[in-house]
Amino acid sequence: MFASGCDDVTLLGMAFTRGEGSYPLGLALHMNNGALFGAAYANLAPALPLRRHLRGPAVALAEHLVTWPLVGLSDRFHPSRERLPAMAHNRRAFAQATWRHALFGLVLGELEWRLSAQPPPPEPQPEATYSSNGHGTLEHAVSFEPAS
Repeated sequence: MFASGCDDVTLLGMAFTRGEGSYPLGLALHMNNGALFGAAYANLAPALPLRRHLRGPAVALAEHLVTWPLVGLSDRFHPSRERLPAMAHNRRAFAQATWRHALFGLVLGELEWRLSAQPPPPEPQPEATYSSNGHGTLEHAVSFEPAS
């Protein structure tokens, strides 16, 4: 869709190893980052002054916009920079990352809302007008209702 060869999993994995293990390691690191971000979001979300359905995408896109300038450092200092596409001025890479963060934010927000939703309080039960012996309560037996 975006025709960008940029991939966070590859970027993370190749920071530590360049062999066959780079993709599984990058995937594990990326999933760990997502889980930590999700945990932080779950604690932060109730305090955000946004509608419920906007919280996840807003936070994920804010994180994306704040951290995107770091790709310039990646282009200059990443151990495998010669094997990775340059990202600093790559509009397709930025658009792809924006789309992915927005989608992650939608899923994250929905999961947080569904998992933290409080069950409705139980409905109050009407007071029983009978006793365990089946003959009603004493108050009911001696109450007097005027005839109309």
